[in-house]
Amino acid sequence: MSVIRAGEIFDGEGFCAADLLIEGDRFAADRDEEPGEVIDAAGCYVIPGLVDLHFHGSAGADISDGALEGLHEMAAYEASRGVTAMCPATMTLSEEILAKAAHAAAEFSPAENEADLVGINMEGPFISPSKVGAQNPEYVRNPGVEEFRRLQEAAGGLFKIVDIAPEEPGADEFIKELSGEVRISLAHTCADYDTASHAFELGARHLTHLYNAMNSMHHRKPGPIPAAAERDDVTAEIIADGVHIHPAMVRLAFNMFGDDRMILISDTLRAAGLEDGTYDLRGQDVTVKGPVATIENGALAGSVSDLMRCFYVAVHEMNIPLASAVKAATANPARALGLEGVHGTLAAGAIANAVLLDKETLEVKGVVLRGKLL
Repeated sequence: MSVIRAGEIFDGEGFCAADLLIEGDRFAADRDEEPGEVIDAAGCYVIPGLVDLHFHGSAGADISDGALEGLHEMAAYEASRGVTAMCPATMTLSEEILAKAAHAAAEFSPAENEADLVGINMEGPFISPSKVGAQNPEYVRNPGVEEFRRLQEAAGGLFKIVDIAPEEPGADEFIKELSGEVRISLAHTCADYDTASHAFELGARHLTHLYNAMNSMHHRKPGPIPAAAERDDVTAEIIADGVHIHPAMVRLAFNMFGDDRMILISDTLRAAGLEDGTYDLRGQDVTVKGPVATIENGALAGSVSDLMRCFYVAVHEMNIPLASAVKAATANPARALGLEGVHGTLAAGAIANAVLLDKETLEVKGVVLRGKLL
C-alpha cells in the first residue's frame, strides 16, 4: 500500500487536507496500516486524472490513422500531461478508414506510462454538409444505424459517443434506435431550437464543442444551445483553449449549464505537443502557429492545447472556479462515458489516477497512473 501525503485533496466539490491511500491500482479507504511508498504532495492540489472525451490526436499521431503505434504515442503523451483516460475522436471519413481506426483501438492495451483508452468518439460522418468545419465534405453522409453497428462491432463496443446533425434525413430513426446503446451528441449542425429539442426528447444527451459548428443564440432564433441548457440530462463540451471561444462565453456556458454538466475538451490535432509548422489532417494541410491551428481557408482546424493546458486557461485566464474546472475535466466526462466511480474521482475503489498540481501555478508536479508515480 502507498499514500499520497500532505496535499490538498479534491473531494468532488472542493479541497481538504487529507492522505490518499492506494492499494494496487485502486484508491483505498482509510485504515490503520503503515504505507510503503509515500508520495509527497506538499504544496500541491491533488485532483483526479483528467478524462478527455474529445481529441483527435497528439504527439504526431491521430486515431484516424488506424495505427496501433500511434495510439501508444498519443497515450504516452496524454499521461505525461495528466490525462489518464482518453476517448479520442474519429473524423468524417469513409467506413473503411473508420473501421481500420476502430480495429486499432480495439487492439490497444496501455503500457505502464500510457493513459487508458476508455472509448472512441465518432465525430463524423453523420453531420451537416453546411457545417463541416475542418471535416472532409466528401465523406459526409446521413445517419445510418447499420453502418454505426458495423463500426461498433469492429471497435469491440468502444464507441461511447456518436455525433449527428439532427436535421438530416434518418436522424430521428438513428436516435430512437441507438440512444440506448451509445451516447448521441448533436454536432456540426444547422438545427434550430425546435429540431434540437426534438432530438433531446428522442434520446440525444450531449452537445459537441459548444458554440462551434452550430447556430448561435439569438433572442428570436435560440438555436440548439438553449435547447440543451434547459434539460438536466444533457451535457455540453467546450474548448477552453483561449482561441475557439471568448472567456465571457465560456463563463456564460458554465452559468447556463452548471458545473455538473459542463465538460472541458481539448479537440487537439496530431500537432499537440509539437512545434509550429504544417501538419496533415487527413489530406488537408493544417498550419500551426502558437495556439492557433487553421486550414487553407482560414477556418480553425481544432486545437493544439492539450486538456491540461485548457484546464489551466479556464482557471487562470477565464476565471472559471478551480473546483468547477476540475469537475469539468474529470468527473463529468467520466460520467458521460459511463465510467462514474471508476475514472475521474479519488474515491475508494476508483482506479488510482491522480495529478499533483502546484497550488500557485497549477503546473503539473506529478502524475499517478494506475497507482504508480510516473
